[in-house]
Amino acid sequence: MTVRIPLTSADDPRVARYRDLKNPKGAGATFIAETNGVIASALDCGLAPVSAIIADRFAEGRDKELIARFGDAPVYTAPEETLSALTGYNLTRGILAEFRRPAPLPLTEELFAPVTRIAILENVRDASNTGSLFRSAAALGIGLILLSAGCCDPLHRKSVRTSMGGVFRIPWVKTELGGEALIRLVQQNGFTVNALALREGALPLSAVRPAVKTALALGAEAEGLTDAAIAACDRAVIIPMRSGMDSLNVSVAASIAFYALGEA
Repeated sequence: MTVRIPLTSADDPRVARYRDLKNPKGAGATFIAETNGVIASALDCGLAPVSAIIADRFAEGRDKELIARFGDAPVYTAPEETLSALTGYNLTRGILAEFRRPAPLPLTEELFAPVTRIAILENVRDASNTGSLFRSAAALGIGLILLSAGCCDPLHRKSVRTSMGGVFRIPWVKTELGGEALIRLVQQNGFTVNALALREGALPLSAVRPAVKTALALGAEAEGLTDAAIAACDRAVIIPMRSGMDSLNVSVAASIAFYALGEA
């Protein structure tokens, strides 16, 4: 049965994990999920809750059934001003939860066997873009996401939020490899890798006939894929632009490409 604990001070050491969340923190043994929909998705996917904080008015109202799913994990309730003082920002949805980080997936042949669509991210550092990429990938049939050493942690608080639960629903591996090495590894497992890149001779997505096992490599918002990563790919592809624009936000571009390269 869920234990509700009234919280009277933002300095309570029991909720230290939620303190000053606006300041970036490194990856740890747990991560923070926010909004009731994302928290419900984490629970649906079998992730283990550690605790939650929730505004008083939601604990007996909108989220009563949600927090009942926390089992033995404590749920701390408080006025919204206390929660804002604790976290460093106003909780527009009034609830946060701490979950245990799932064990990392091994980067083995067995990981590649069941999937036909892979996204490879090289140095995508922005947490919101990362989350949006995961949301689109989960919705548009990507079976696996591989992230280079320079990428954002997919379980960063902002990434989790913008993914709308997508980060829980699709397998991913944050690796210590660079983009070129990841591309070579994917090719060794039978995938044709497309670089989404502004390069002379790049094929419009509409002209590409996807291979049975297809991967898409994407780079960071400003600099894009490295030259070495592009050279390692089987071909470069582009989204033709109009009105003098030469690029899209990486998560928007990824969504278009995921759809275009999806399974027939």
